[in-house]
Amino acid sequence: MTQDFLIIGAGIAGLSAAAELAQLGSVTVLEAEAHPAHHASGRSAALYEPRYGLPPVVELSLASEAAFRAMPGILSDRGLMVLAGADQAAEFDRDVTGFHLDRIPFAQAQAMVPILNPYTVAQVAYGVHAWDIDTDLLLQTHQKRLRAAGGALLTRARVRAITREAGHWRVVHEQGEVTGRTLINAAGAWVDEIAQMAGISPLGFTPYRRSMARIPAPGGHDVSRWPMIFGCGESWYAKPDAGALIVSPAEEDPQAPHDAWADDMVLAEGLARYEERVTEPVTRLIANWAGLRTFAPDRVPVVGRDLRQPDFFWLAGQGGYGFQTSPAMAGLVVDLLAGRPPGVGVALADRLSPERFA
Repeated sequence: MTQDFLIIGAGIAGLSAAAELAQLGSVTVLEAEAHPAHHASGRSAALYEPRYGLPPVVELSLASEAAFRAMPGILSDRGLMVLAGADQAAEFDRDVTGFHLDRIPFAQAQAMVPILNPYTVAQVAYGVHAWDIDTDLLLQTHQKRLRAAGGALLTRARVRAITREAGHWRVVHEQGEVTGRTLINAAGAWVDEIAQMAGISPLGFTPYRRSMARIPAPGGHDVSRWPMIFGCGESWYAKPDAGALIVSPAEEDPQAPHDAWADDMVLAEGLARYEERVTEPVTRLIANWAGLRTFAPDRVPVVGRDLRQPDFFWLAGQGGYGFQTSPAMAGLVVDLLAGRPPGVGVALADRLSPERFA
């Protein structure tokens, strides 16, 4: 049976779009791995901070808030804190303005995070407008909606070949083949590879590695109510996670698409930057991992029909903002494929369109 929509990639972008598109027609999602969200979506810091990112990303994030609020249990309070050293005044000012934060006294910050080092933290800013995202619950919700509407999710279905036959897409994968009228490329770090397989010109996406370490709660503190903490200029970040703390060097090292792993030296350098601002040293790691954050050349997501082949649809380049933009992004996908005015506005839809690379 020919599907109305074939989606390659079951990360947050592909699954959220699939759940919405299943209301319009038949949908099949192909995922190369054994379970959804194996790569970038499964390695997210899971934060909804709507002021985080370039202006188009911020617009998408702000447009997503109502949908998040309508889903019980998806968001929970976290807050955001930025720390700066004495030599980081300019970077600190940019973070305060960009994140819409309030400058606070060190004593107030230390009351929230007792391990802050008074000798190395010169300025602190804070905002309540950041929330944890229950990413597992969100992904499960999309899968349930997809299946309830008759859609299908095929795992271990790595794509082997894509051809265009009689006005339809024929996709051969590890378990067989499937045909569809519209092919949606939500393949994360592999989007350009999928495009080339389909005979579509790649747009020049670059995956960037970001490493992460989980460390025990510093000093045995209860970290559950600590905010997300950024080193000024996003030079590192730390976030409570299941009774421990995850710390990232926030690196952006270009990589070929692959199942990423943390770079030990980069991780050590990032942990050193974190340690500089706190009083508790890192004595051991519980675990470490890495993910690939994939960006278009202009670092703005790409959502829309390919200029030369309109039945090939780009849903790519979310970078590190896939979860927090996913409701608005999925809504835009449906609006564009249904041929109706985009709910996020024509101006924003145009800024995300692949036509800008024509």
